[in-house]
Amino acid sequence: MTRKEEVKQLLEKSREFMETASFQVERGFYSLAVFSLEQALQLFLKAKLLEEGVLYPRIHGIRKLLRMLAEVSPSRREHIEKLLEKYSVELGCLEDAYITSRYAPREFEREEVLRLRQVVEEVMKTVT
Repeated sequence: MTRKEEVKQLLEKSREFMETASFQVERGFYSLAVFSLEQALQLFLKAKLLEEGVLYPRIHGIRKLLRMLAEVSPSRREHIEKLLEKYSVELGCLEDAYITSRYAPREFEREEVLRLRQVVEEVMKTVT
């Protein structure tokens, strides 16, 4: 698979996770929706790193991926740093969802999920 094909595949999976999150919110599956949002953003950021010529690490930390992207993409650095500052709590919550959705009982409210979806959408829009 070429790098371009892998980027396309990652972006498609990211889009599918966003759609899945919307479905899960409609059904009231809020914890799963947050997990899907985390997956969507994680895959999106890995695609952007790959577009920059960086083989993304096999990590799951959204903030670490954002920092890596800021390092390799000077044109995005200032915007990413602002996102990290503005949404540090929300991004941390998304990272926690990766673990808690599988192993720990953490319930999310609809309002939390909608807020996190808004953050994910803003990060994606800004990083594009």
